[in-house]
Amino acid sequence: MDFVIRRATAEEYDTLGEITAQAYLRDGLLDFGESDSYLDELRDVAKRAAAAEVLVAAADGRVLGGVTFVPSGGPMADISRPGEAEIRMLAVAREARGRGAGEALVRACVDRARAVAGCTGVVLSTQAAMRTAHRLYERLGFVRTPGRDWNPLPELDDIMLLTYRLTL
Repeated sequence: MDFVIRRATAEEYDTLGEITAQAYLRDGLLDFGESDSYLDELRDVAKRAAAAEVLVAAADGRVLGGVTFVPSGGPMADISRPGEAEIRMLAVAREARGRGAGEALVRACVDRARAVAGCTGVVLSTQAAMRTAHRLYERLGFVRTPGRDWNPLPELDDIMLLTYRLTL
């Protein structure tokens, strides 16, 4: 499938927000389903775009998926340290999966990180259930960093996000 990776336009924010929300919902990655407060964050692409770079994979005028690239020290960073960029909220529409869009989005983030002066690595958080994503990250050279795993909701003991890092 031919597609391009580029910055999301404001007209695409709602579409990408819904792709992202549905990817998490359909894959069972939200603990509380439609009532999960993180769902609002996933849908709010405009908020992400104001604080970071939101990229989309698009083909034939249609958004297939997207990702948020947070440069070193950006306000959307969850786990990055000085000199690290972060990848957040990677999602590909179900009907577009398996065609390389997710990989192309991650590679675009890595390319952007390499262009950031002083950036030495790219980090990301993922859920244990995201096994397909883990294989993608590992194939691209990311390695697990278990010492950085974290819980975004400390009040819920059973939620732990796994972390990966790619050294540039």
